Amino acid sequence: MPKKLAAFLAVLIGLSGRLGAQMNLYVALDGSTPFKSVQEAIMSVPSGSRENPVVIHIGPGIYRELIYIQREKRFFRLVGDNPTNTLLSYNLYAGITNAEGKPIGTFKTPSTTIDADDFAAENLTFENSAGPVGQALAMRVDGDRASFHHCRFLGWQDTILLNRGRQYFAGCYFCGHVDFIFGAATAWFEQCEIHALRDGYLTAASTPVDIPFGFVFSHCRITGEPGVQTALGRPWRIDASTVYLNCDLSDTVGPEGWNDWGKPEAHASARYAEFNSTGPGASPAKRPKWTKQLTADEAGNITVPKVLGGTDGWNPALPPAKGLPKSIHGQ
Repeated sequence: MPKKLAAFLAVLIGLSGRLGAQMNLYVALDGSTPFKSVQEAIMSVPSGSRENPVVIHIGPGIYRELIYIQREKRFFRLVGDNPTNTLLSYNLYAGITNAEGKPIGTFKTPSTTIDADDFAAENLTFENSAGPVGQALAMRVDGDRASFHHCRFLGWQDTILLNRGRQYFAGCYFCGHVDFIFGAATAWFEQCEIHALRDGYLTAASTPVDIPFGFVFSHCRITGEPGVQTALGRPWRIDASTVYLNCDLSDTVGPEGWNDWGKPEAHASARYAEFNSTGPGASPAKRPKWTKQLTADEAGNITVPKVLGGTDGWNPALPPAKGLPKSIHGQ
C-alpha cells in the first residue's frame, strides 16, 4: 500500500474514533462526583455541532433545579439510577407573578426544557411539584427525535408539553388530571401507564392539519384514582390527532370516552380513534359518532416507522420495555 494512502487511512481511522467517542459526565448530590448539579454538568459541555453523544449519569436523589438543554446541544442523554429514586424536580406554576406583578403563564413553568434535537433519557423522574394549582409543566419538549425509556412524568395540569418534533416513550408513567399530555408534536407511547389523579382529560393534542399523526398510544394502560372519571382526549386545536391501539382502559375512562371541548367544528376535523380497546373503560358502542373505531387493517398501518420515520427515517432504536416503573405518585 502506498505510504500516502496508508497515512490518509490512519488519519480517517483516528478521526472516526474521536468522533464516535462518548463523553461521560457524572452527577451526585453527595459531592462524590465532579458535579452536584445536573444543569452544571450540561453547561460544562460547549455548544456546537457534534455527532458523539454526551451521557450524563445521575446518582440517586431529588435534584431541585431548573433543567434546560439549549438548541445547540444535540446528542445529550440523561441516565438515572432508577425512576423511583432519581428525580429532577421544580415547582413553578402559571399563577406565580413576575417582577412586573404579572402571572408568568403556562409556558414558563417547565421544570425541564428540552430544546435540542436527538435527546434521550432513561430511568429518571421528571416532576413539577407545585401540586394542583393550575398549569405547571414537568417537561416541555421542542426538540426533534427525543426518546424516553423507563421515565416518570409527575404533575397535575399540563404535566408534559410535546410542543413540536417527534418523540418516543417506552415503559413510561404519566400522571395528572387536566390535559396532562398536550401539544402539537408527533409522539409514540409504547407500554406506558397514563394515570388520572382527578376528573379531567388525559390528552389535549394540537396537531397541525398537515401532520398525519399526533399522539399514538400502543399497548398502554389507563388507570386512575378511585372514583375518578376522565376522557381519552379533547382537542386543543380542532385538527387534533390521538389514537389508542390495543390499550387497557380502566373504569376511569367514561363510556363516551372523548370530549369535544365545546368545539362542534372539531367533529369534522379531529382525528380521534381506537382499536381493540379492552377493560371496563372500553365502550365502542357508546363513543361519539365523530370518533372512529379502526379496523384491523387500518390499525396495522399505524406503525412506529410510519408515525415517526419522517423524511429522515428516524428509528428510536430503544431496547424493548422491561415492565413499567412503580406507579406511585411522588415516590
